[in-house]
Amino acid sequence: MDKIKIAYMGTPLFAKIVLKKLIENYQVDLVITQPDKEVGRKRLLTPCPVKALALENNIEVFQPLKIRNDYQKIIDLQPDLIITCAYGQIVPKEVLECPKYGCINVHASLLPKLRGAAPIHHALINGEKETGITIMYMDESLDTGNMISKKSLKIEDEDNVETLSLKLANLGANLLIETIPSILNETNESTKQDDSLSTYANLIKREDELINFNDTGKNIINKIRGTYPMAYFKLEDAETKVLEASFVEDNVTDPSYITILDKNNLAISCQDGLIYLKKIKPFGKKEMNIKDYLNGINKESLKNKKVN
Repeated sequence: MDKIKIAYMGTPLFAKIVLKKLIENYQVDLVITQPDKEVGRKRLLTPCPVKALALENNIEVFQPLKIRNDYQKIIDLQPDLIITCAYGQIVPKEVLECPKYGCINVHASLLPKLRGAAPIHHALINGEKETGITIMYMDESLDTGNMISKKSLKIEDEDNVETLSLKLANLGANLLIETIPSILNETNESTKQDDSLSTYANLIKREDELINFNDTGKNIINKIRGTYPMAYFKLEDAETKVLEASFVEDNVTDPSYITILDKNNLAISCQDGLIYLKKIKPFGKKEMNIKDYLNGINKESLKNKKVN
């Protein structure tokens, strides 16, 4: 087969892992990613992980502010194949129809389940036991195109967004490399999605990260895992992020109260038991385990306090 032109579209670490594997196996001619963002207290303009990797490999980078209005550079390349992975913008029809072999997407769920921007978060929040990767042809709708290949992955009890993202990124990278030859040879079988089985994974908003201690312990733990490291509660209007916690079933009359407090343990009551905090990030402070946190505060002041 003659040399093919490949354009790759992606932004975060997940997409960087997939791009790295792609670069090891194919020549990538153009990387399309989001504009640099201000990061940290000094608001320094910082490239995303995908851009950083592209520059390391001397690949041209294109960063349109809004791709729906600025895509001529992609058309001019005349790519044979466009691969997208967690790009973060809706790709216009003109781009989708440009490449000879189509525009494919590496999606982090077993479609048609969890279409949308945050499938990894919602798989954990929903308490799913299994997820995976789907390689699919893109169309104008949200993750509705025909599926080319799939591979599943068990979700472990200790998984959170960070650990599951890494597992899925590596799974997706390998599945992409396995799948590309059948696309280029036009021997792949694409399967239409059953829309009646579809579910959606909308972008996580700040209000979605607030822990509701009137919920069940299982749901709370899943929210902490699924919004890591941003799940939080409020105590006297100060936010505390919960990075790690465990649940113990118990008879509880008043959810949302700090009910156990000694030199090593702090727990908050929920609908059906107690949430033991293991690792937290108090507002304005660094991450710490609960023992270190308790060593630095007046413990009596927290007894029987209500959160949120």
